[in-house]
Amino acid sequence: MPEPISPATIEFGARIRKQREKLVWSQERAADACRVHWTYLGRAERGVLSPSLSNILKIADGLQVDPAVLVKGLKPPG
Repeated sequence: MPEPISPATIEFGARIRKQREKLVWSQERAADACRVHWTYLGRAERGVLSPSLSNILKIADGLQVDPAVLVKGLKPPG
């Protein structure tokens, strides 16, 4: 299983998971709302990928949250 990319991707994923659980949605239901594949959403939640801006916006829209909630305060890797 792939390792998380960075502390930022781990925290970003935790924020996605928290919002999804707040909505009481499965990954599959959330992925449908976000217009991404459920495996993509799962990988984002685990921090093993770094979504593009367009996918961050899709995820935020689907999870009914401002994108800033998902990214505010995250530090770049390195």
